[in-house]
Amino acid sequence: MKKEEIMTKVSGTFNKVGFQLKKHSPEILIVAGIVGTVASTVMACRATTKVGKIIDKTKNDVDEIHDATAKGITKAGEDYSIEDSKKDLSVVYLQTGVKLAKLYAPAIALGTLSITSILASNNILRKRNVALAAAYATVDKSFKEYRKRVIERFGKEIDRELKYNIKAEKVSETVIDEETGKEKKVKKTAFVVNPSDVSGYARFFEKYTMDEDGNSVLNPHWENNNEYNLMFLKAQEKYANDLLRAKKRLFLNDVYDMLGLPPTKAGQVVGWVYDAEHPIGDNYVDFGLYADNLSYSDFVNGADPAILLDFNVDGNIWELM
Repeated sequence: MKKEEIMTKVSGTFNKVGFQLKKHSPEILIVAGIVGTVASTVMACRATTKVGKIIDKTKNDVDEIHDATAKGITKAGEDYSIEDSKKDLSVVYLQTGVKLAKLYAPAIALGTLSITSILASNNILRKRNVALAAAYATVDKSFKEYRKRVIERFGKEIDRELKYNIKAEKVSETVIDEETGKEKKVKKTAFVVNPSDVSGYARFFEKYTMDEDGNSVLNPHWENNNEYNLMFLKAQEKYANDLLRAKKRLFLNDVYDMLGLPPTKAGQVVGWVYDAEHPIGDNYVDFGLYADNLSYSDFVNGADPAILLDFNVDGNIWELM
């Protein structure tokens, strides 16, 4: 193998390792800071066990000085004045301070480095979050402008169909026969939406939802009556707007909770901000309700009745407030 090839491979390996270290530097720094903090505490405790000897030595020296001052002579029989006493006491206290500083210096140094490491980790994460927020704001703005152009040219219905990939399909629905009073299956044309095609903030309000463990559970707010469901959603939408005006900010997870929907990671960051004088967004919460808001959520086992909701979040609340 040629020397140039070897150097290229070595250089590539070092660059890759260096990038990985830089990528995970916040985690590395925080772990180092925690370990260093614990280690410095242990070192300080060990140093404290040795403080007694230094204090005892200092106490003996001070007692000898006071005794010599009271008698006016030292143990060697030399004259000893108050001025001599002050000088000797200053020396003893200075030496004691130096000894204590040397004793605790390693623990203090390590503790300082540990705190610096933790602060550096936080600084890196803060810069990355600022960059992510800026990137999100750019993408969000571009997408909203794109949708605005689609609505202006083709209308809201076309925009909704394209955004959620809504398709008209035949679905089975159980109804009550007015003549016999028995249940029967009928075919009808309905709008079917695949959950994987909706936006990251959109959710289906339906009979079953997911709990924190990912299990399918009954949504306590769902009724087998679309008019009631729409009435409930409109009431919750109004309540959400009341909360927004009162608290001046509202997280998406707060709205999910109102509707019996599971929280998301994005939901604890994005939401709405209310500012009557200088509006940042729409200044109101919109669930995306429309006239015939009954869609069908297309799952593996078939199509189930559901109401598709899409929320007009303003963006990252932490950056907007």
